[in-house]
Amino acid sequence: MRKTKVSKKIDRISFQLGMINCFAEMVECGVKKLALSPPVTPEDYTVIKDASDDIVKGFGIKSYLEKSLLVTDLQSPEFTKGKWTILYYEDDEVLEAYLALKEKKHHLEQSGGYDKTARQEISRAFMRLLSYPEDKIEEKLSKKSLQDPYMLVKE
Repeated sequence: MRKTKVSKKIDRISFQLGMINCFAEMVECGVKKLALSPPVTPEDYTVIKDASDDIVKGFGIKSYLEKSLLVTDLQSPEFTKGKWTILYYEDDEVLEAYLALKEKKHHLEQSGGYDKTARQEISRAFMRLLSYPEDKIEEKLSKKSLQDPYMLVKE
């Protein structure tokens, strides 16, 4: 029997919600302390908000809308510029640690102390919150240029 290739367009909203569902499950199962939605436009957020809230409720976790995601060596500033990200977590301490890390970066920038060493320290701490293994953190930080996460569906 011969199979034919079927081409189907994957819509952006369904793709985003699929990623959210997967990451929410990873948080609920304890695989990740913190997970991020894909960066979404404010317009897309209004479309996915209720479904995201349902996913959060279904997995018994929490979420936080971040309108200005912490920029680190994990991805380029352009990847999230003008977009919002939903943070998914189970323990309030994780959200508090994220917000404290963001505040620490802000203070370092304001005082002129945000150099390469400080940037890598902030980046490491952020990736640890995202439950990246230490070897992957070092691998990402050793790259010569930032590599944004792969997104199957582009804007």
